Amino acid sequence: MVDWALANQIARFAAGAGGPSVDADFPALVAESEGHLRGYTKLDLADPVPPPETVDRATWAEVNIDSMSRLLEPVSDRLANRFALAGPLAGPLRVVVGATVAAECGLVVGYMSQRVLGQYEVSLLDVAQRPRLLFVAPNLAKAARDLNIDRESFLGWIVLHELTHVFQFSGVDWLRGHLGKLMREYLRTVEVRIEHGTAGGLPNFPDPAQIVQSFREGGLVALVQTREQRRIMNRIQAAMALVEGYSEHVMDVLGARILPAYDGLREAMERRRRSRSYPERVLQRLLGLDLKMRQYELGKRFCDGVVAEGGIEALNRVWESPKALPTLRELERPASWLARVDPGTSAAA
Repeated sequence: MVDWALANQIARFAAGAGGPSVDADFPALVAESEGHLRGYTKLDLADPVPPPETVDRATWAEVNIDSMSRLLEPVSDRLANRFALAGPLAGPLRVVVGATVAAECGLVVGYMSQRVLGQYEVSLLDVAQRPRLLFVAPNLAKAARDLNIDRESFLGWIVLHELTHVFQFSGVDWLRGHLGKLMREYLRTVEVRIEHGTAGGLPNFPDPAQIVQSFREGGLVALVQTREQRRIMNRIQAAMALVEGYSEHVMDVLGARILPAYDGLREAMERRRRSRSYPERVLQRLLGLDLKMRQYELGKRFCDGVVAEGGIEALNRVWESPKALPTLRELERPASWLARVDPGTSAAA
């Protein structure tokens, strides 16, 4: 249904020129960081760390378009089935809608490829798919230059972040399956409808006030969510905020211990996140990406707060089972989560 070849072409075009590469021994950086991460997180890897790959923006975009096609395959199939009922217009409608969705996906991934620094690419729906550890060379080189920071320490800091994800998904045996289950539940709720209004076949539009409120709460993503979808998405967002916040916490703790020029890295990264142009900020708002970033910041504050009260041992209770994961409300109130999963630590605090 969706023309993923077209999406890939658009994504590679939107990714832009490759830019300068980065001179770094990522295998050595990964090997050095692995021991520090094992010592601090107390997590044990079930599988070896994937070999680090240095890629350009277009390659990163291609990898993520492939992942997106696998993720949206159930929705695409249902959309194709709906168009099969459209009679003689089925063919033209299929082509137009497939190209439109492809263009939107390609533009989003192409835009993101210009900002992402590294990625632990792990499929939540296909456990047989081999995880990959990717570092986007031109973006790393540009960020280090623009931020005017020590390159080696910056690269080591980014490696700590992505390698923490490896420890999370390889060291917590239920995490990948749990997130995959939530994603499948969400995709099953996505209903593909072709609705027409009563006036000349024009579509029915929701109340403008409802559009504004939904947009304020979560960007365009919120406009197409039912109550059930929002319930599931809240669980996904809370879990991912925890995953990212844990990684942000770890990279700061270990960065301060092992990186020769750690001071200023966090401040420099926050400057980078805030320094987007007005059109970029508008686009992020439309895509809901600014909401995602706020949740990651919330996840880090949660992890920092729990460790301040009970150490990494208390924080690691999040990995005991899916029931131990904090809710979105508990992310804002670490003490409430501690009281639920670790009453002893909470009482001592």
